[in-house]
Amino acid sequence: QVQVVESGGGLAQPGGSLRLSCAASGAAFRENKVGWYRQVPGKSRDLVAFISRIDHTWYMDAVTGRFTISRDRTKNTVDLQMDHLNPEDTGAYYCNTAPAPLWSWSQGTQVTVSS
Repeated sequence: QVQVVESGGGLAQPGGSLRLSCAASGAAFRENKVGWYRQVPGKSRDLVAFISRIDHTWYMDAVTGRFTISRDRTKNTVDLQMDHLNPEDTGAYYCNTAPAPLWSWSQGTQVTVSS
């Protein structure tokens, strides 16, 4: 079973930036498309962005041009750079395979955008 650890969340002001990081052991990232999901209370968990094994990327419309997903092969992480944040980006962010989540969900990391 793949174990992932998300980090990098926190409080940001509108217009600010945060960088999330997802770490996993072994070949999990190398063998799968990996994505970031976002969930707000009372709503479903939505796929925000994902990256393929050959670094092709996809973004939901609401974050296109503001978020960048990337792989760091030396650290074995998948990172999400979030710029020009707005309050609608608030939520718990999770890392999993994409476009369908196959791993158990971990604790995620909370992002709050507020002035």
